[in-house]
This record gives sequence, C-alpha cells and structure tokens, in this order.
Amino acid sequence: MVKDTLVSRWIGNGLGTRYAVALLVTGLALAVARPLNSLVGDYVSYAPVFLAVAFSTWYCGLGPSAMAMILALAGVRYWFIRPVLLGTVSPRQALALFTWLVVFAAIAAMGEARRRQNEALLHAQGELEERVKQRTAELDAANQGLRELTARLMQLQDDERRRIARELHDSVGQTLAALSMNLTRVGADIERLGKTAKTIADSSVLVQEMNKEVRTISYLLHPPLLDEAGLVSALKWYIDGYSQRSGIEVELEVPEDFGRLPRELETGIFRTVQECLTNIHRHSGSSTARICLTRSGGELRLQVRDHGTGLAAKTLEEVESAGTPGVGIRGMRERMRQLGGILEINSNGSGTIVEARLPIETSSTVAA
Repeated sequence: MVKDTLVSRWIGNGLGTRYAVALLVTGLALAVARPLNSLVGDYVSYAPVFLAVAFSTWYCGLGPSAMAMILALAGVRYWFIRPVLLGTVSPRQALALFTWLVVFAAIAAMGEARRRQNEALLHAQGELEERVKQRTAELDAANQGLRELTARLMQLQDDERRRIARELHDSVGQTLAALSMNLTRVGADIERLGKTAKTIADSSVLVQEMNKEVRTISYLLHPPLLDEAGLVSALKWYIDGYSQRSGIEVELEVPEDFGRLPRELETGIFRTVQECLTNIHRHSGSSTARICLTRSGGELRLQVRDHGTGLAAKTLEEVESAGTPGVGIRGMRERMRQLGGILEINSNGSGTIVEARLPIETSSTVAA
C-alpha cells in the first residue's frame, strides 16, 4: 500500500505525464521482448509486454492503459507475428491476437477498479489526517490555556505572600514590639515582687521569641532583601538561616558581578532553591549541599547538589517521565516552564543534582 502510494505520487495526476509514462513503459517492454523472442521463444518474450500493460492499468488510468494495449498489440502484430504475406494473419494468429485483446481488457478493468478504490482510500486518509490535525490544534490550545492559568495562579500566590509578609512585619511585629516594651517597664516597676517579676521576665522573653518567629516567617514568605538587594543577597541570608536551623552546611557559588534580574526570574530561582533545600533536609540525609548559580550569554543556570541517599529508581523513573510524585517537584517544573526554562533531576544513588536552565536577555537585566 505504501509502495503503491509512492509510485502514484511520483507519476502524479497530470494527464500528459500518465500518457507519457504508459508510452515509455510499453516501448521499453517491446524493446526487451524483441531480443527475448529470438532467444527463448514466443511465450517467454510476451511476459514484459503483459507487465507493461498491467503497470499502465494499475498506475496510469484507463486512457493511458488503452493506449498501452493498442501499442502492445501493434508491436506483437508487426514484431513477433511474421505472416507469409504482409497484412495477412493466420486463424491461429488471429485467435492469439483476440486472446491478447481479451486478457488486456480484463487487466484494464481490474486495474481501473483497483485504482479508483485506491483513490477513495487516499481521499479518506486525507480527511482523517485533517481531523487529527484539527483535534491536535484544539488540544494544544487547551494546554496553553491551562499553562496560562497556572502561571496566573503562581503570580497571585507570590503577590499574596508578599502582602502577608508586609502585613505581619508592619502590623503584628510593631504591636509585639510595643507589648514587649510595656512588659519590660512593668517588670522594672515590680522587680521587688520576686516571682511576679520572674514571670514577667519570662513572658517578655516569650514575646521576644514570638516576635523573632513572626519576623522569620515573614521573611521566609517573601524576604524584603529579594526586592531591595536582589537574588544573591536574599540567597545568602536564607542559606545562613537554613544552615543554623538544619545543621546542613551549604556552599553558595555565584559570580561577584552577577547583578540583578527581572523580578519574576529572581522570585522563581529563590523559590526553587527553597524547595530543593527543604527536600534535602527532609529526604536526602546529606550533611552538605552545594548551590551554583551562573549566567553566560543568554542563559541562566542553577544547580543544587547534595550527597545523600538519592532518589529511588522508581521515583526517578516517574520524575523523568514527567509523572512527578510530589507537589514540590511539580511546582518547580511548572515555574521553570512558565519562565521559558527547563528543570532536570539526576540521581545515581549517592546524591541528587537538580539543574534549572532559563533564558535571559541582556536588555531585560536590571542594574544592581
């Protein structure tokens, strides 16, 4: 079926081309059959002529096949049948020519029926391919809409985190600071009341610890350094606090002249580092981690490496097939996709490497 289609396409639909091909094939068959007739006899030498007529009916159509039959009969009549007198044919030769004519007509009828059936199949195949393209386009449009919705939700989430962090710092933090000062004053006034003063002092310490926790939560939700000083300063601050809390030693490698990036890129890289370090603390068992952030040309590259237990083979297979088994990894992949980048995860049983690559434009870089 595939070979027939290729030959039909090579011949084309032009009427002149099909006549020319039928004429050429029949002429070649007669040219081959002529020397065969003198070498092996009549019957074997007729085979190329039969094949030429069958080819013409199969691929060239009814009109070219009729021309091929007429040309073949004329060649057989004047090249192979040699009558005693010019223009005379014996009854046996006439019967042979009539048999040839009947066989050629049968071949032409079968070939034309087959050719029309093939055209109908090709037409149906074309309609099916067109429907598949249409459905594929609709599916791509739906996927694009879903990606845009996901990007919008993530943007809203980051904006909401920024607002909550600001409110915690400006409202609750200030109130707790005032309460701490009041308690300190009260503690100074009633210091002579031993137990009461001790309780007040303990309460003051608790308030200060609560104030510190609120500030920490506020900074973790959206560190002001990310907007004020940029990605590198925010990462250094976060890594220092992370190392103190988790006991994991983290090495940050970043060029001195790294500079600023657009806000969306800085937020995406910061959240990705947060998620990677959280996974290292929860799952890897590694005591060290290394973060490398570089930019060259039009590409930004982030690599986070640990030396822990690594990912299980089944989990890594799910990750590589995009069937990510966790919300965190799925969120990181989606962030990178919305920013035009990719996220790759590799694990060899003695550690895990998370690498993100993002395109950046020199014109979009924010001055430090």
